[in-house]
Amino acid sequence: MTQKSKHLGTLSAPELQMIERLREHPELMERFQSILEISANADGPVKSADEVEGLLIEEMRRLGNVTMGDWASSAEKRLAGQLEQKDATARARKKNTEMVVCVWGGECGGAGLAHQREKLFALVAQRNWR
Repeated sequence: MTQKSKHLGTLSAPELQMIERLREHPELMERFQSILEISANADGPVKSADEVEGLLIEEMRRLGNVTMGDWASSAEKRLAGQLEQKDATARARKKNTEMVVCVWGGECGGAGLAHQREKLFALVAQRNWR
């Protein structure tokens, strides 16, 4: 058995932890795989340093976007949990898109809220407001 294949068979605790964490975030794993493929440059013609740099910059942007999306989702869940603990009656509600379209989009007819009062009141009356 060669030294390289022996080394690949045994993973350290931090390596195993990293693999487990990447399994929880497949989008991040995909981005890291793309970066490793760029650095290996095994397929296709040899690229110039400028081309490789451009590819890496684009992958880093994608990695940043995925990371920020994961972070925001996690932060939202944490904050929702904290809010629920603080106030048991608190609950998440969806934005009332009908009302937004009516008010902002002018779909209730008329140019302003003054002309839309009756339709707006009717729309509000249909909903179960707190």
